[in-house]
Amino acid sequence: MSESDPHIHVEVNLHADTAVRDVMASTFGLAGDLPSLVNTGCGLEVPHAMTSARPESVTCLECRRHAHRRHLRLADETERIGRMPGMSAEISDGAVQAGKRHRDLAMRFVSDNP
Repeated sequence: MSESDPHIHVEVNLHADTAVRDVMASTFGLAGDLPSLVNTGCGLEVPHAMTSARPESVTCLECRRHAHRRHLRLADETERIGRMPGMSAEISDGAVQAGKRHRDLAMRFVSDNP
């Protein structure tokens, strides 16, 4: 990481560690520490504070492309799981809605260039 890197990045796994930590904290009252340095979509290792999941905040173009691709893949996977045999209508509808949210987020990463 360069001290002069002014960009806001996307964590390589789209902040999944943060989400898991939040669920654990709300469920069990336990909050583990987040790592101070994280890997990003562009391949750098930066302080966690220099990352964001919000498309409007991310200024690294390679990280924006990475987030776009990952959200599209998550949309496809979520929708595929929702169509699996044995899924209830509620679960299938929820999977479609989750897929739509991921597609919307993916589009924000490519349309809201900083």
